[in-house]
Amino acid sequence: MLNFQFSPIAYVTNTRKEPTDDNWGAIISTITLADEIPTIALENIELFSHLEIIYHFHLVGDGNFVYSRHPRGNTAYPEMGILAQRNKDRPNYIGLCTVELVAHDGRTLIVKNLDAIDGTPILDIKPVFKQFQPQSDTKQPAWVDDLTKHYW
Repeated sequence: MLNFQFSPIAYVTNTRKEPTDDNWGAIISTITLADEIPTIALENIELFSHLEIIYHFHLVGDGNFVYSRHPRGNTAYPEMGILAQRNKDRPNYIGLCTVELVAHDGRTLIVKNLDAIDGTPILDIKPVFKQFQPQSDTKQPAWVDDLTKHYW
């Protein structure tokens, strides 16, 4: 297996200190570029309403994750492969979230609907292009509605 090394391009600041589930809707986050990333990297990003944030789950994981389990350990949900879930305990501990861009000021972005905790290292930021969103209807199992009813 290849080994990859990533350097954070930015960091999250917010009030969420623990990697817990649910109640992310009220969290407003600031994303600030790392010192070595020039401010120009964010030039005109405010022309977009939404961004995709790729980040590292830096406070979870000891390498002992399982490849299949019941989501959130709830046996009322079917056992699912880890790649069929959005759980933080993943093989590479990488998160992905689509956020709403509230403001851009120099080296910082203010966003909402980011489910990353304070201090989270950001690996990449991409604007959302509607042409890259699903071109057909999406489907998901019914248990996802129950699992996420308090997420935001």
